[in-house]
Amino acid sequence: MSSFQIDGGHKLKGTLIPQGAKNEALQVICATLLTNEEIIIDNIPDILDIKNLILLLSNLGVQINQLYSSKYSFKTENIDLEYLLTDDFSKKSATLRGSVMIIGPLLARFGKGYIPKPGGDKIGRRRLDTHFNGFIDLGAEFIYNQKKDYYTVKAKELKGAYMLLEEASVTGTANLVMTAVLAKGKTTIYHAACEPYIQQLCKMLNNMGADISGIGSNLLSIEGVETLHGCHHTLLPDMIEIGSFIGLAALTGSEITIKDVQFETLGIIPRSFQRLGIHFKLHGDDIFIPSQDHYEIETFIDGSIMTIDDAPWPGLTPDLLSVILVVATQAKGSILIHQKMFESRLFFVDKLIDMGAQIILCDPHRATVIGLDHRVRLRATSMTSPDIRAGVALLLAALSAEGTSLVQNIEQIDRGYQNIDGRLNAIGAKITRIEN
Repeated sequence: MSSFQIDGGHKLKGTLIPQGAKNEALQVICATLLTNEEIIIDNIPDILDIKNLILLLSNLGVQINQLYSSKYSFKTENIDLEYLLTDDFSKKSATLRGSVMIIGPLLARFGKGYIPKPGGDKIGRRRLDTHFNGFIDLGAEFIYNQKKDYYTVKAKELKGAYMLLEEASVTGTANLVMTAVLAKGKTTIYHAACEPYIQQLCKMLNNMGADISGIGSNLLSIEGVETLHGCHHTLLPDMIEIGSFIGLAALTGSEITIKDVQFETLGIIPRSFQRLGIHFKLHGDDIFIPSQDHYEIETFIDGSIMTIDDAPWPGLTPDLLSVILVVATQAKGSILIHQKMFESRLFFVDKLIDMGAQIILCDPHRATVIGLDHRVRLRATSMTSPDIRAGVALLLAALSAEGTSLVQNIEQIDRGYQNIDGRLNAIGAKITRIEN
């Protein structure tokens, strides 16, 4: 288990370029299974989750070539469906939650798909009902082997259907859209997720010859087509990383420029940080955050305590609440953080309390933060990264703390953030990677 040793308390200064969007990459790479023609994807981040998915597809028979550092070509002429039944596939896919999104394209193109219960972050219950109920609506047979924890879907023919999703699941919507594009007739998906990742996936599929309308809304209409062809697709910058960098600048009182953020795709994220009192300027498509020694949390118009909570897009993504919570520990004022979607994501605050943060964990979903206004610095400590987002939040806390901290289990951070130590060290951070 590798670690970061962080010498905290230093101001940073410089420019950061966000990586390609992790969540978009997982979806569009799975979508390459829908055609036997070449697909080129640019701006793919060099992170563990993406490497594991690429390895999984390569073992499945996808021809994958790295054209340069972040640009890959995919061609799926000879898929080995028997590999889906091997122990090797079961082991590799069980470590990666994004692997669930290969089942829709396989079902659409080959009439069957298999997947073990996927892995990923341990942040609470994450149901797959939305995926499989949708497959059933499209005419698939669903089989669950409880003994082996294995899912199977089969269909001789998929037919378009109307479906009202129980939840606006991002991966569920992606899976069903990828399945419906090759089904016969019209599919209507209501209460669909409409995150930028989904919008990008739909635009890519349309470039491949699909017929999807309603992109950007929660009502998608899909006219099935016979086949899809190749295309060239470029990923958005990762909005979670952009938010993390905004939080880093505020916590450490640093002057940071974040390049080429595609600001119009960030939704409510910039405003959420402004509510914490963080100032920034937009220079073209770059975000410039000046050095701030203090930032003050807003109140609501009636003077009541500010609440920041997560919600389906265009609400605030739950992936940034961990970062926002850490940033609030050094703000002036108080705030209630309400994590609605996952019941285990706030448990990492115990480590922040050990560092001197004033946080009341009300229940698994809510935490009240009383900001220290940089009057009392966080204390260095040793901690373990429980998941990708909490791991980065703890890294940011350590960078702002006085003394030397240790963050263990950084494989979790590496799953979602590309060379984070190298990029931050380049602008003045003091992070040492310790390989075990």
